[in-house]
This record gives sequence, C-alpha cells and structure tokens, in this order.
Amino acid sequence: MSEVIAKGKYIKVSPRKAKLVADLVKGMEIERALAVLSVTKKKSSPIISKIINSAVANAEQRGDMDIDTLYVKNVLVDQGPMLKRAQPSYGGRINRILKRYSHITVILEEKY
Repeated sequence: MSEVIAKGKYIKVSPRKAKLVADLVKGMEIERALAVLSVTKKKSSPIISKIINSAVANAEQRGDMDIDTLYVKNVLVDQGPMLKRAQPSYGGRINRILKRYSHITVILEEKY
C-alpha cells in the first residue's frame, strides 16, 4: 500500500487545539474531510485542509496513485518550539506566557 505524506511545520497554533480538529478527519475520504474542515470553526481547520490539499498534490505529482480512492489515514500533531514571553503581574512579579507552535503531518493512503 502506497502512502503520501505532507507536512506543515512551525504553525502558530497550540498542538492541543490542533489535535481536536485532526481527530475529526482521521479515516475520512478526502472530499468529506475537506467538507468537514470547511464548516469547522477552529483556527487550525483551514491549516489542516491546506496540508491535505498539499498531500493530494503530492499524490498527483507521483502519478501512480488514483486520487479518487485516497483517504486520510492519519493526522499527526507534534509540538514545535515555544516562544517564551513575560507579562508583568502584581507585586513586581512576572507571569510566563508560552506561545506554542505545532508540526502537523498528514498521511494519505489509497483505499482498495
């Protein structure tokens, strides 16, 4: 079974929030997954749909896969680097703010 992979790195969305959207589309066919993502009102949904479209373009470029039979085998969301920021707080203290980034990987496979 042949797989196609597309990655999006250093995406400014928390991995915890991106995993919620990634779990929605696992195991779906491409058209249905893109339809679900277009209706979902989360920050990471257009980003994941872009990565899925990139994986479909990779499959087209390969030429040995039938695009109509592709489905989303897996969507992996890994934690990227964190920007560490500080915000003044009461009593001269400082609160840390962690701005999290994600690495998102989409794996497509042909359904037989």
